[in-house]
Amino acid sequence: MDFLQLTGKNILVVGVANRKSVAWHTAKLLLEAGANVIFSVRSEERATTVRKLAPESRVFVCDVEHQDQIDRLKTDVTGCVDVLHGMVHSVAFADYSAGWLPFHETPRDAFLQAVNISCYSLVALSNAFKESLDPEHGSVVTISISTTRMAAENYGYMAPVKAALDSSICFLAKSFSKFSKVRFNAVCPGLLKTSASAGIPGYVDSYLFAEKATLRKKAVQTDEVASAVAFMLSPRSSAINSQGIVLDAGMGTNYFDDELTHDSSE
Repeated sequence: MDFLQLTGKNILVVGVANRKSVAWHTAKLLLEAGANVIFSVRSEERATTVRKLAPESRVFVCDVEHQDQIDRLKTDVTGCVDVLHGMVHSVAFADYSAGWLPFHETPRDAFLQAVNISCYSLVALSNAFKESLDPEHGSVVTISISTTRMAAENYGYMAPVKAALDSSICFLAKSFSKFSKVRFNAVCPGLLKTSASAGIPGYVDSYLFAEKATLRKKAVQTDEVASAVAFMLSPRSSAINSQGIVLDAGMGTNYFDDELTHDSSE
């Protein structure tokens, strides 16, 4: 039974870095569901990796920092499919090369680059493909974080950038509603084990704490995120629009867990 109704659907997945990434887990699940997955990656090196992972799929290179490359991606994708039924935006970047800094010392260039790559790229890609997305059942899903209100010092300026991404979802959904029924949503997981997260200062300590804070005492898994993304792309989620779907295994309701409070008092 094709419950998700994704068989034969054309889905653009933007942002696969390697086999550990949310984008790849999502793409793998979509391929298993019978979807036609088209990939957009940042570099030729990543394209080589993805072609090995998905040899039957088309893979294009697009650095979303550059509008001309986004325009070229549109031409490449529309040259091989007539319609896009969905798009996955799994793109984020922050330059932590300066080391950990208090938020008020965030370098301007680093902040603006993070906004451009991690947030504005969704707006630019959506605009580029506005005439290609299925106007009746199209779905765009981005990857955010479980909360942008928890001021984690080591995550730094990326939380405000993700907050901008969350807000952009609402504005894109409203803007597209003027001429289509394309839906825009975010899947917002708790801390994950990915290659990208490894570059965040002190991430392992935060990850281990977050795992203890979940109700099940087990961190959110990347394949769980992929399942949520697939559902949000599916017509089965047709009534969900302009939302952030939180996947935190109950962490947001468990800050005062006995185990955590006893640990902190010792």
